[in-house]
Amino acid sequence: MKSTPLVFRPSAGPEYPRWSETLHDHSQVLIRPINKEDGAAERGFIEGLSAQARRYRFLGAVKSPSEQMIEQFTDIDYVHEVAFVAVVREDSHERIVGVSRYSTDKEGRTCECAVTVSDEWQQKGLGTLLMKHLMEVARARGIRTMMSIVSAENVQMRDLSSHLGFRARVDPDDASQIIHEIDL
Repeated sequence: MKSTPLVFRPSAGPEYPRWSETLHDHSQVLIRPINKEDGAAERGFIEGLSAQARRYRFLGAVKSPSEQMIEQFTDIDYVHEVAFVAVVREDSHERIVGVSRYSTDKEGRTCECAVTVSDEWQQKGLGTLLMKHLMEVARARGIRTMMSIVSAENVQMRDLSSHLGFRARVDPDDASQIIHEIDL
């Protein structure tokens, strides 16, 4: 399905674009901006990740996120940061199965990004879709460079970044990490 153009109003956040996407296995997800009401779902998403996925996402051990972390992840200003969730319908609620986000530097020219997909939803093209939407928004907002710092062991992120055109280099401050970067 073709997505609609994004409209952002800095004072009020996004006009809440939604993309209905079909994955490689023909399953359907809805990708939309995260909001404050997603706190419980975001907590469930993080706690539902495998220990390895949480370690890759947070570059360390996070088993259960604090209330402050959940607030930080869901109360997005949509001026300096953007976050999208991929959700599926389960009974009468939405379950988060993937998240992509970025946060800009003070000048708004560079952003650091992250993407995480639930273990059971990996290898379906969801990470690629989440990142493409994130990159589209970053370009539209005049961000020139997007980067991500990941564990050198994170082969899936290496493959995704390469597929999307990111360059990779060893973090000069920590050889166990790789910096992926792309000019938008």
